[in-house]
Amino acid sequence: MGLPRWLPLLALLVALPRAGPRAQEPIRVFVVPHSHMDVGWLYTVQESMRVYAASVYTTVVRELALGEHRRFIAVEQEYFRLWWDRTASRAQKLQVRELLAQGRLEFVSGGQVMPDEAVTHFDDQILQLTEGHGFLYETFGIRPRVSWQVDAFGASATTPTLFALAGFNAHVISRIDYEVKNAMANTKEMQFVWRGSRSLAEQQQIFTHVLDSSYCMEGYSWEGVAPLPARLQDVASVNPSDPPITTCNIETYLESFTGVTAEYATLSSYLRAVHAHNATWHVRGHQDFLPYTSEELQVWTGFYASRSGLKGLARRASALLHAGESMFTRCLWPRPPRRLDPGWALRQLRKLRWAVSEVQHHDGITGTQAAQVRDMSVEHLSAGMQAVLRLTAAIVLDRPPDAPGSEPEGHLAAVYNPLAWPVTALITLTVSFPHVNVTDESGRPAEAQVQRSKKILDKYDLYVLTTIQGLSYRYYSIRPAEQAPDGKQASGASMTVTSKLGLKPRRPRSRPRGQNLVSVSNDCYTVFLDRDTNLLHSIWERWSNRTVSVTQEFLEYTASGTLSDGPVSDNYMFLPKGPAGPAWEAVSVEIARGRLLTEIRQHFYRTPGAKEPTYAIYSRLAHVPPAQELLCGRLEQELRVGPLGVNREAILRTSTGLQSLQVLHSDSNAFQMQRRPYRHYQGHAISRNYYPMVQSAYIEDSRSRLVLLSGQAHGVSSQGNGEVEVLLHRRLWNELELTQYFNVSLKEPSVTRPVFWLLLGPPAVTTRLRPRAGLALQHRPVVVRGRLTEADSLSARQQEAVTLPPSLHLQTLSIPGWNYSSDHAEHLQDLGKGFPRKATADLRRVLLRLHHLYETGEDQVLSQPVTVDLKSVLRGLGSLVAVEERSLTGTWSADSLQRWSWRTRTPGGARPRAPRGPVVTIGPKEIRTFFAHFQPH
Repeated sequence: MGLPRWLPLLALLVALPRAGPRAQEPIRVFVVPHSHMDVGWLYTVQESMRVYAASVYTTVVRELALGEHRRFIAVEQEYFRLWWDRTASRAQKLQVRELLAQGRLEFVSGGQVMPDEAVTHFDDQILQLTEGHGFLYETFGIRPRVSWQVDAFGASATTPTLFALAGFNAHVISRIDYEVKNAMANTKEMQFVWRGSRSLAEQQQIFTHVLDSSYCMEGYSWEGVAPLPARLQDVASVNPSDPPITTCNIETYLESFTGVTAEYATLSSYLRAVHAHNATWHVRGHQDFLPYTSEELQVWTGFYASRSGLKGLARRASALLHAGESMFTRCLWPRPPRRLDPGWALRQLRKLRWAVSEVQHHDGITGTQAAQVRDMSVEHLSAGMQAVLRLTAAIVLDRPPDAPGSEPEGHLAAVYNPLAWPVTALITLTVSFPHVNVTDESGRPAEAQVQRSKKILDKYDLYVLTTIQGLSYRYYSIRPAEQAPDGKQASGASMTVTSKLGLKPRRPRSRPRGQNLVSVSNDCYTVFLDRDTNLLHSIWERWSNRTVSVTQEFLEYTASGTLSDGPVSDNYMFLPKGPAGPAWEAVSVEIARGRLLTEIRQHFYRTPGAKEPTYAIYSRLAHVPPAQELLCGRLEQELRVGPLGVNREAILRTSTGLQSLQVLHSDSNAFQMQRRPYRHYQGHAISRNYYPMVQSAYIEDSRSRLVLLSGQAHGVSSQGNGEVEVLLHRRLWNELELTQYFNVSLKEPSVTRPVFWLLLGPPAVTTRLRPRAGLALQHRPVVVRGRLTEADSLSARQQEAVTLPPSLHLQTLSIPGWNYSSDHAEHLQDLGKGFPRKATADLRRVLLRLHHLYETGEDQVLSQPVTVDLKSVLRGLGSLVAVEERSLTGTWSADSLQRWSWRTRTPGGARPRAPRGPVVTIGPKEIRTFFAHFQPH
């Protein structure tokens, strides 16, 4: 079947602003033709390629050739790469190269997808941008210079900072709060210079243009109709364009252009003209444009928690990819093992790179896609994770990994620390036997504790205390232990002792509490429970010797399913009928006390007679010395939420005695924190005071701060003094068109298990702990299991540890496989020598990123610039012979990268850079990217 002759062209009209003596000149209008192709929304990627995406590129290339004045911009690289590799002919590829050389076809943004900006982690934003940029530069020698972030549901302050680091000159956004946009339009501040990072400020500022309305100001359809997938044959188009241009209606369209000059343009040509205008621009600080409200009854804060399971899977996949990348790099240098095929290994990593990049799309990780598209994302992430798990097993064990459980004779566990500093942690393994002996690689007994599994019947949870150096391994042998004649365990892992508190009904808040307490302690905290309610009562922390009232409970918001019943919540919107109400009527408690950790298990029942709880909180304190501050100084909590009733939205509310005055701090893409004071809106104040929490949030008063660290994205709010609530899970069904026809809904019953770490202490202490604790949660040790045989040697090869100073994070250590010269002129010469074949992966180039974790002035010591000698830090990988500093995505040499400067009303100076070389100084919040080259072996 031939490709359909169909092309959706969305034309953006932008006018160059007039000022001063130019005010009498005709308005110059730039018509920017572009397509908008969601990488998974209503259709899967495969359906989209078949229905329209491949056709867009085929027809764009054909139609651009028909007139030299024609222009087109393309954004998402996933569809283009699929078209390039699977559909495009040799002639079409040559034509694309010619159009790019002529500047008539332009790639903007250049990432794999147009990402969400609210619930994405900045690591993953960088990944998807790097994946797209690497392909474009390797294939064409081009490097995008402007962004096109026009459909994300709100605008983060982190995103423009990342684009500036990637070498962009300008940034275009569209979806911001309608009241804010109106106010900016009235003051003529829709264009400004954005200093998105408080610490980086003018060093990474970027000119930003806000579209005054939609990114589709006029819709033009060329001939033909796109065939829909079979399951949607009877469904009309959700986004119908304006009537196609014909000889009958062309006069109507022409009237829109009376009194102006108009030209087809790329986005860069418009922004280049703006830059040449040499105006003086307003400066915006590091404030973001979140949350997004498009009109009075359209509050886009529900997607912060939609499809919680997908959000958790995406974060776990990202963490596994991070670990797999550094494991492979460490394995390959200084000398690859004979048994591992590097080409095969790189293919496994690329599968997960593609999947993690894909799900960052603004209808992906947001949970705003059709159910079948969600299934596609889960399938791609799961397949990618399995591929990388096969790789980690091949690196560590030289055989496939074992499934959870164990062989009767025991098994081997290799534990890898993916962070570049020592970590002390409790790793968890599932075993089939209650009596366990655990020994390390030297044959010494390891500290371990065993208890019945909460998740798997007839299994046991084994906790092993381990300390692992940076980017290093520990190896443990796990065998059944012998029993003494009296039935007790003779040696090995200690057993827990469990006590139960009876089922307690929910009591009114007015009833007095705190008369009858039970405590659980380690050297950093004492957690008090109220025996009369079975709820958390308070927490004592050692740093300031203060006890703070802290209680937690689950509540639910009720949503409307029909428009006649009021505003409707959906995958995007959060529009509850009123305040949240209690979601349980009784709670039971078990306390499992052990030598290594104590666990508090609270089960919340919807009714006193319910057999199964709807909610649970499993809180753990580790019994380690205060010197192990990251482990001792946190209360780990694993939640069980669901299944919910239809049109219910579940929250965990933590109420404290802190005088926080309804001021919340939540993170922006896990890169920086934003202050969120409660705002008293006339309507929908609950939902409009919700914000994204990608990794952390906190409330505080002058003496103490309560920090929540999360293993995935959620919505977060402070609806009352001393309160912080997290939107955990949603189950919704409504009569909206997207729900009824496309199954963009949250109707399926499901259970989600989010993880939180709580830190409580003086602001100075939690400021020091929060960034590193967040990374410890995100990048927990990776466990690879294998069968234990007599031939196994646990004294496996150990490389020298990689250790960075405490304020630096090794954000990336990978072998991308790009095959291009680092010298731009040389790379262009190579491309000009002829039509390139599929490049062989370059395994010698190591991509390295270092990130300073602290803001300027945040901590007296940790906020200082840090100088490191990369040759010394990386000596465990081999002899470092050259270091090249690059742009964020690696496509520019830092020496050659020149970005446009913009005149501003508040000028500032750039931070001075240290001399180039292996010794680098990294300032607060900087992300520095390098190519590292090692001595060949």
